[in-house]
Formats: sequence, structure tokens, C-alpha cells
Amino acid sequence: MAAKLDYRWHLREVMATRGMFSTTDLGPLLAERGIDLSPSQIYRLVAERPERLSLRTLMALLDILGCTMDELIEPVAAAGARRRRAAGADLNDPPGPGEAGVGGFRPRRARIVPE
Repeated sequence: MAAKLDYRWHLREVMATRGMFSTTDLGPLLAERGIDLSPSQIYRLVAERPERLSLRTLMALLDILGCTMDELIEPVAAAGARRRRAAGADLNDPPGPGEAGVGGFRPRRARIVPE
């Protein structure tokens, strides 16, 4: 099974190394390159890790900051990758360490014994 990957977003750090400490500094520079984002979108782009990012916006950020993609996006192994339960595991058994589920809280099936 292939390892699951995640990433770290370093836009704030890269901006700081270039002397840009405010998200409002980024707006006019993006607009010069044809990227029109609202102030709240720019703030989220800098302060949070984006789940979706257009390539035009990414290329504009790389141009503005004079950096490479490796400086902006760091691939890392996904944290919290969970192992699957064994094939014959009883669903009524309580979950093991690190497993979430309601299996341990379900009542056991009644046994009907013929007379």
C-alpha cells in the first residue's frame, strides 16, 4: 500500500523572509498579475493551509515572492494514518487503540436457542 502524503504550507514564513508581514501587502501584487482575491480570501490563503489553489494563483505567488514551489509547499507523510481491522474481527469488539468507532457500544445480538 502506498504511503499517504500530506503537505505543509509555508506562505507566511516565506513572506516574512521577504519582509512582508501583512496580508494586505499581497493584494495589490496579486492584482498586478491578474489575480483578484478579496481581503478575506488573501488572509485565508496566508493564515490557513489551502485545500484548493489554482495554478495561476500559485504561479503568481512564486513570482511575487521569488521562491520555488519547494520553499512554499513541503510534502510530508500523513499523520494519523490508521491500520485497517483484521479481516475476521468482530464488529462488536471495542475499538483498539487509535481506532474510532461505535462497535464497542452496540448491544450484543441475542442468541435464540431452540427448545
